[in-house]
Amino acid sequence: MKQTVPRLFTNGMLVHTGGVREGALRCVDGRITGVGELEPEAGDEVVDAKGALIAPGLVDLGVFAVDKPAFHFGGITRAALMPDQSPPLDHPARIQFLAYSGKPDLWVHPMAAATMRLEGADMAELALMRDAGAKAVATGRQWIADSGVMLRLLRYAAMLDMVVVSHAEDAGITGNAVATAGEMATRMGLPSAPAEAEPLAVARDIALAELANARLHIRQVTTAAALDLVRAAKARGVAVTAGVTPAHFMLSDLATMDFRTFARLSPPLRGEADRQAVIAAIADGTIDVISSGHDPRGPEDKRLPFADAEPGMAGAETLLAMVLTLVRDDVIDMARAFSLLAAKPAQLLGVEAGILAEGAEADIALIDPEKPWIVDKARMEASAGNTPFDKQPVQGRVLALFKGGVPVHD
Repeated sequence: MKQTVPRLFTNGMLVHTGGVREGALRCVDGRITGVGELEPEAGDEVVDAKGALIAPGLVDLGVFAVDKPAFHFGGITRAALMPDQSPPLDHPARIQFLAYSGKPDLWVHPMAAATMRLEGADMAELALMRDAGAKAVATGRQWIADSGVMLRLLRYAAMLDMVVVSHAEDAGITGNAVATAGEMATRMGLPSAPAEAEPLAVARDIALAELANARLHIRQVTTAAALDLVRAAKARGVAVTAGVTPAHFMLSDLATMDFRTFARLSPPLRGEADRQAVIAAIADGTIDVISSGHDPRGPEDKRLPFADAEPGMAGAETLLAMVLTLVRDDVIDMARAFSLLAAKPAQLLGVEAGILAEGAEADIALIDPEKPWIVDKARMEASAGNTPFDKQPVQGRVLALFKGGVPVHD
């Protein structure tokens, strides 16, 4: 499916890296060829945005399942798939298969498993997987406890110019914990671990990345102490970036009250002080990426006692709406929102997308940022509706989506 006619998007608000302004956008042969004050040319198909935002398609960095209808609902045109599949993405053939799996209307960017079977011991064939289509290396849901293995991984990834995406929780401390140690976990009698498991892991990984001169992306940073470490590392020039999912700036561990397993996440929800620290880190630029962490789980995984339920949430459909709450609360502006959702993740993956600029791929979303709707787990497009935001009123909907200049229809 290739773009066969030039398209001119008019009468909309262009979301640039520097701000939002009125203008038009033209795309030809799947690429953006003009941005600004443009007039229709012969042969153009004119798309009237009717005052909506003309924004780049979202680039979701770190999903656990390819769920095309949910991604399209949420305005996601590219998704970086975590290696935690069955079997794990530790072989070039698996990478190559998944790199083609969503085309043409969704591009999946598989991330190579850092170690064989994601066991944290023997390094996988990263160069072969890169050549097969892997856009990054990831440790999966687990932290690599062996510092020697992690250092070798970072050095090899640096040589291949690939970013390492790490999960930062010291497993020796977390063990089988399902909650953050504190008043809520105590009241509920849940196995818990201190929040310090995160900054300990972050400190180790940053130190090794600095030693290896490697690029490190910590997929979720959810505590004030860990965010301070990232902030300090950036100040001294370490190539470290940080991400988070909406749950950790929208919810605290109070959401686990009544043993709500849809709020059983990894890392677990934190206390209110850490939630506020995440919001501050989004505001000051310490956090670079907001991703959905999309992980649809059916009743066989969630309709269990809290300690037995699997972690994860279906997040693709609510990602945009939750980030737009930060815009309405004046935490960030609209340009910064799309940097977090599109431009920065695209940059980390090394793909020409995520921005409205000449030469970039024409992945475009028309968005009404004020359109109200109510999250309803029973009506979600995802393969499972395990959202902690069920029945929450939100604002912001994708009106139309284009992949490579071609309309996406689900």
